[in-house]
Amino acid sequence: MIKVLINGCNGRMGQVLVNEIDRFPELLLSSGFDIFDEGKNTFPVYSKIEDIKEKPDVIVDFSIPVSTFNILNYAVKNRVPTVIATTGFSKEELEEIKVSSTLIPIFQSSNMSFDINLMKKIVSEVAKKLKGTDIEIVETHHNRKVDAPSGTAVLLADAINEVMDEKLEYNFNRHDLHEKRNPKEIGFSSIRGGNIVGEHSVQFYGEHETFEIKHTSYSRNVFAEGALKAAIFLASQKPGYYGMDDLVK
Repeated sequence: MIKVLINGCNGRMGQVLVNEIDRFPELLLSSGFDIFDEGKNTFPVYSKIEDIKEKPDVIVDFSIPVSTFNILNYAVKNRVPTVIATTGFSKEELEEIKVSSTLIPIFQSSNMSFDINLMKKIVSEVAKKLKGTDIEIVETHHNRKVDAPSGTAVLLADAINEVMDEKLEYNFNRHDLHEKRNPKEIGFSSIRGGNIVGEHSVQFYGEHETFEIKHTSYSRNVFAEGALKAAIFLASQKPGYYGMDDLVK
């Protein structure tokens, strides 16, 4: 069996992972890491890296960036493959993660949903057919999400920009702008409210019609399922940087 350590095990997504892992006979939840622990879990939970006793075969990280790098240092030192499902990293932090992937296998995705990754492929194909349209991405999440726009929104924008030869600019804030819309931009809108798991819409505005592609997540279980499938995949891989495209293949 593949022994798993969940980083951020007491967070909302961490607890979803805890509940989902029993559905995967290949995986064994050996331990968790979280700076806050009330002792309610049935597996060992550590709040200090140096206290971890059970070396895992793979780490699944659903936390915040500072916590990700805390566990990533442990992973590199102990050569443990790591699935990173956390979002909100800076460009410099993303580069640092890729450097670490030269030493250990790292699987990273802004969204672990299979359907979202199918959407990524679809929007890139549509963008090639609808050149000249104004592209807007609207994303909606629960009121506890700290990063905006979502990593998934940027993932979708990057897929579009790639097929457009990286010629599009990202506009995250029009508040201080007093000018017409730049035709070479992708606009982002972020909505935060209630308990919405996640909703993403990519809209292509033409002169006489609008084409919209939309995905709605009703349960966080889809993200946990994807992350655990990634853990199984990653446990047998060589050092390198992997993503959902590799898992789908």
